[in-house]
Amino acid sequence: MIHFSITVALYGLKLYLYVILIQTQSKDTAMAKRKEIVDMLKKSLKANGITYAEVAERLGLSEISIKRNFSQKNFTLDRIDEICDLMSIDLTDLVRLADDERKKISSLTVEQEQELVADLKFLLVAICVQNAWQMDEIIEYYDISKAECIRYLIRLDRQGLIHFLPNNRIRRLLAHDFRWLPQGPIETFFEKNVQNEFMSSQFIKGGELRIYMTGMLSRNSLNTLKEKMQLLARECSSLQQDDARLPARSRFNTGMIMAIRPWELSVFAKMKRQDTIRPGNIAYNRAS
Repeated sequence: MIHFSITVALYGLKLYLYVILIQTQSKDTAMAKRKEIVDMLKKSLKANGITYAEVAERLGLSEISIKRNFSQKNFTLDRIDEICDLMSIDLTDLVRLADDERKKISSLTVEQEQELVADLKFLLVAICVQNAWQMDEIIEYYDISKAECIRYLIRLDRQGLIHFLPNNRIRRLLAHDFRWLPQGPIETFFEKNVQNEFMSSQFIKGGELRIYMTGMLSRNSLNTLKEKMQLLARECSSLQQDDARLPARSRFNTGMIMAIRPWELSVFAKMKRQDTIRPGNIAYNRAS
């Protein structure tokens, strides 16, 4: 009886806290909070290797219903609590994880990027951290001493990129959609030092692929391809998040460049008649 009473009391407390969390906020804020919690629920299931089919079986629902509920962000407290039980976590843990995700940063300031570029070892450690390396893996693979690595990790902690925890553990604070600043110090560094080196390959070894295509496309087709490239970039980020759980030795430093633009090879462009203008040669941005 005592155990039952404690269980009921704890459940009532969770219900109270959740209701207070949602109902004391504006409608838009409450909806955003609910979306964050359901999104984190989805990520937690994926991280724990639990499928929608397993959730459906546990809740006595169809897999289609579970997929629809996740799509519509439509779950009751009871449902969320039951799904949390599948992962052996509590609702309060889920809310905390959602709050932590919201606080993650998606980009750095210009000054922060400049600080990284000014010290290549610091930049290397930052990229390793972005790729979910732990400190022992960094110093084992690269010629960086433990003392150096600790100093760099402390600097990253001060920048807000990580929490440097006891026992030299690293907790990343980078959002899943983290990007370097467009045309910022890091991108400029890569354009100057990386682009030519990356492309100086025949792309015939295992894991390598190069596709070059040229042709004439309409503005609508160009926009369609750009959207598909952005989807592929998001898929790449998602795979990187999934693989972050693996040890560094099981993953490969991988580069992928995607680029598209209205363009004509200069040796061909020089052969154009000066008094001839094709419709497709009108500046893309000017006609957009």
